[in-house]
Amino acid sequence: MPQSIVTDSASESAFALNATAAPAQASNAADDLLYRKVAWRVIPFLFLCYVVSFLDRINIGFAQLQMKHDLGFSDAMYGLGAAVFYVGYVLCEVPSNLLLARFGARRTFMRIMLLWGIASTCMMFVHAPTHFYALRFLLGVFEAGFFPGIVLYLTYWFPPRRRAAVFSIFFAGVAVAGVLGGLISGWIMRDLNGAMGLEGWRWMFAIEGLPAVLLGLMAAFKLVDGPAQARWLSDTEKAHLIAQRDGDTAHDSKPHAHSSRAFLAALGNPRVYLFAFIYFSLTCASLTLNFWMPLMIRDFGVHDVLAISLYTVIPNAVGAVGLMLIARRSDRRGERRWHFAACTIGGGIALTLLTLHLASFAAMMAILSLAAVLIFAALPIFWAVPPAYLSGKSAAGGIALISSIGITSGIVSPWVIGLIKTHTGSMDNALYALAALLAVSGVALLLGVPAAGRTARR
Repeated sequence: MPQSIVTDSASESAFALNATAAPAQASNAADDLLYRKVAWRVIPFLFLCYVVSFLDRINIGFAQLQMKHDLGFSDAMYGLGAAVFYVGYVLCEVPSNLLLARFGARRTFMRIMLLWGIASTCMMFVHAPTHFYALRFLLGVFEAGFFPGIVLYLTYWFPPRRRAAVFSIFFAGVAVAGVLGGLISGWIMRDLNGAMGLEGWRWMFAIEGLPAVLLGLMAAFKLVDGPAQARWLSDTEKAHLIAQRDGDTAHDSKPHAHSSRAFLAALGNPRVYLFAFIYFSLTCASLTLNFWMPLMIRDFGVHDVLAISLYTVIPNAVGAVGLMLIARRSDRRGERRWHFAACTIGGGIALTLLTLHLASFAAMMAILSLAAVLIFAALPIFWAVPPAYLSGKSAAGGIALISSIGITSGIVSPWVIGLIKTHTGSMDNALYALAALLAVSGVALLLGVPAAGRTARR
């Protein structure tokens, strides 16, 4: 255990001081110690799972550097295959999150990771478009509910004022997956190409799908369903965590509300649809970076597969650091709306600048890195907002509904951009549209969320 994790007895002593009217500073210090302890026990394993899940999701972007040529796929066909993933994802996301609320996180995450790991590994057997579409659809079905499940699960442990920083860790996982994908995928595809008669991209799917299976088996031992089941917490700590969660978010006394009631409550909440539109716009841009970044860098003038993969590390690494700094600033200020608007509008400007096609490779990489920082940073700030407005029965269904409606961008974006690139040979028109969507999403949050919702601190 890291030294920063305090012992149960030390934590209980801190709460004893708090209970006897200790100064507010001592109470805050006790809270910080407890939440640091929770973070070290809950976040690292989920973070690793999220990195692996996103690596399995984006390695299709690296595979296209070889796979399209080997199988004779066009940009439009490949974009459609990427989009089919989100069809299965959208169809099953809400049911999966409601099952988590009913059956618990441990069994739900175990099921999700085992099945998606198997499906991802089976991508190595693709030989025709029908195989490609079928496996991408199944991968979306199996992975559905993982991300909104994490969002819901973290609300069981952390109150609203601490969530942007916590969520930023997971969205940094998106960038970390991009870094690892660049380092590992490029090496596998180049150095294992032809080994045992298999193309490099087949080896990549085989090797990168197995960790999800192993993590799924580990989930049975690493996860608990919530604070009440955590044996590593004292009774005092459990009660304090639950009291803060329920007090700050007005949670129903039964957080695992009946599935049908939870879903109906979410359907009747108009703000769910505002959040869904904002998330749709945001993910259109973020998925474009994740899926098309290798081809963007190739268009900058780099043609070696490994070199392209290594260059993707730069914007992803810069994005990981930048999003955590911006999200932590949002937490410190207790402000979401203007931080989000600044990120989305600035990200839109950066995407527009990519259409200038400057002769300088360094300048184009700098612009791409700026876009990555701002677009990735908008994600944790956004996801700190909906849980503050969704509570009780509507929390599980609402979070999943926002995610499932918003992630339909994954159906639209890769396919449309693939069509645009096939017919025009350029992504410029797509980048203009994405920039406009980002700007509109920032304005929508400013106008659609009351000024009183600026701060997560009550």
